[in-house]
Amino acid sequence: MSGGAVLCLMAALFLLFGYMGVPVTFALIAGVFVATAFTPISMQSMVGQLFHGIDSETLLAVPFFLLVGELMASTDVVQRMIRLSQTLVGHLRGGLAQVVTLFSMFFAGISGSSTADVAVLSRTVAPEMDKEGYDRAFTAALIASASTMANLIPPSIMAVVYGATGNVSIGGLFLAGVVPGVLIGIGLMIYSFFWGPVGIKKSRAPFSEVMSAARGSALPMIIPVIIMGGILTGWFTPTEAGMIAAVYILLVLIPVLRPGHWRELPRDFMYAGLLYSLPLAAVAAASAFGWMVAYLRGPDIVAGYITGIAGTDPAMIMFLLVLLFIIVGDFIDAVPAIIIFMPIINKLTELGNINALHMGVVLITTLVFGLITPPYGLSLLVASKYVGVGFGKAVVRSLPLYVVFLATIAFVVLCPKVVLALPKMFLPESVGCFKSPTGAGYICPP
Repeated sequence: MSGGAVLCLMAALFLLFGYMGVPVTFALIAGVFVATAFTPISMQSMVGQLFHGIDSETLLAVPFFLLVGELMASTDVVQRMIRLSQTLVGHLRGGLAQVVTLFSMFFAGISGSSTADVAVLSRTVAPEMDKEGYDRAFTAALIASASTMANLIPPSIMAVVYGATGNVSIGGLFLAGVVPGVLIGIGLMIYSFFWGPVGIKKSRAPFSEVMSAARGSALPMIIPVIIMGGILTGWFTPTEAGMIAAVYILLVLIPVLRPGHWRELPRDFMYAGLLYSLPLAAVAAASAFGWMVAYLRGPDIVAGYITGIAGTDPAMIMFLLVLLFIIVGDFIDAVPAIIIFMPIINKLTELGNINALHMGVVLITTLVFGLITPPYGLSLLVASKYVGVGFGKAVVRSLPLYVVFLATIAFVVLCPKVVLALPKMFLPESVGCFKSPTGAGYICPP
């Protein structure tokens, strides 16, 4: 059997098992193992590839960021940050909708997990929105859309996986994700202000109340500073940053803000471990799948199709990849999608002479869009379940919000200088700059 036929068989089996309801991890593994039988590769080698895919120190950052998010959600910190958001934007039209978006921007700088964001907002703000007469479908759509910022604004678990798999600077991806993350947040707030439900009009919080809420949120807001400050100064790696952030919560936040929470820590650790097992298994399966795709020369085939249409024009290549990943994101979770298609991404990045960091941010922004698109739409599925509304109704109310994401993706593709400004300023080597031979500053590619 030819390599192309084996590749088609492997993909077809994965899609078939997926539609039958088999979890993505096992559907991927089944496709790989069947394909292996038609190649000279031994089954033992493919099993070894499963373990090789997760044999990465960088991926250890993921469980620590998940633990940070779980500890923050379980303590009194969330209420303090919601109160700060309410004092800042609660007086605007659609006040609670504005609070949802601003809180997500704050919480994204701590958890890095969209699922954690959805769970927190659904338990805290969603009931209040229901009392004020907000449409539940809109509530679910907004919470799911706002939660996507957790995968853009640092620290981002998706950026960790992309950086570890594609050998791209994770610190650079963190910084580059700020622009699309903030743009999505601003877009959602603008939509909520002009076209969202009105809610109950509230008076502007006095300055003293704003300062009081800011003081109450000061300790948790140090966490993003610890994470990004340590990475940018080179004091520690992303994995160590997640570890230090978790230690800070255990030794400072919990004793000061909620000392009685010590008894709940075993549950938090076990739950974080359970959450980590899901992407870890997907990473292993997707790594083997991606390796087999590369072995069967899949990147050359796909790259040939794309370059046949776009040539070597960087913008056209990225827009075609965006279209591909919008379709892929509708059916596959972001983590396995990144790993499966990384060989193809690397090939097209090289052919189009595209900055690897720019390509990473474009694709991560596209994949977070997949979190709110049917039929998979994990964030939207979880939000609609928590809020108590049908998934179809939530999808309908999400349609206008898609414009925000599509406009952001287009901006990220067409304005690389803006997107890469922060990495170029703070981590110039992450965008390909190198120290000047004279010793003064850096020399950067055009």
